[in-house]
Amino acid sequence: MEWTIQELATRAGITSRTLRHYDRVGLLAPSRVGANGYRYYDSTAVFRLQRILLMRRLGMGLPAIAEVLADEVDACDGLRAHIAALEEERDRVERQIRSARDTLDALQAGAEPQMDVMLAGFNDRYKDDVISRWGERAFQVSNDWWHGKTLDQQRAWKQAAEDLVAAWVAAARAGISPTSEHAQSLAARHVRWLSQIPGTPTAEGDRERSIAMVRCLGDMYADDPRFAGMYDDAAGATFVRDALHAYARTRM
Repeated sequence: MEWTIQELATRAGITSRTLRHYDRVGLLAPSRVGANGYRYYDSTAVFRLQRILLMRRLGMGLPAIAEVLADEVDACDGLRAHIAALEEERDRVERQIRSARDTLDALQAGAEPQMDVMLAGFNDRYKDDVISRWGERAFQVSNDWWHGKTLDQQRAWKQAAEDLVAAWVAAARAGISPTSEHAQSLAARHVRWLSQIPGTPTAEGDRERSIAMVRCLGDMYADDPRFAGMYDDAAGATFVRDALHAYARTRM
């Protein structure tokens, strides 16, 4: 059984353009190309696409996905790992549901909802990623720091972050070079913003780990579609990445 590129895109909930991009970057080639130039995908290709989409859903960038698939010896082991990750995500969502239900029950009973319960499941979205990149302590210290803030302090922090993102978007739209003085001043501002978060290498003054962190974040902004949306589009996220990479290379 085979599907055309349009059939596969429709069934997978993506676009044929995305499938062509996966082919260009060597991530997913069609099973065959017909004499008419049409691309066809068999069950092996669909299985590989399933793996790709699972990893994308978990927030992995395309280069990291390609590395995982290239290094993988046993596809079953890979699927088991994905199932475990999806089960963790399911557990997190279930905690959020319980949190919302507990809050609703308390409100309907005329009681004051417990503050910790209301946030259960909402404060650990990036826990595993942070721990894998920078260690358990980095997550715990920064998590305690965030939840130690008052509501007004949290709002002020979020506003500062939104202002920084808006400045990046404006710079990208202006078409300036990532290595321009203005772009590099934004990169410096970005690093200062990061250094305010306890537990991070930038906060602790660890130069080598700070450089690695800034470069890693830049890559994540460009590779993760969630950040492409944050920085207006993929070109905006790429602009931020290039500016941060240049800053880490020349000024840190």
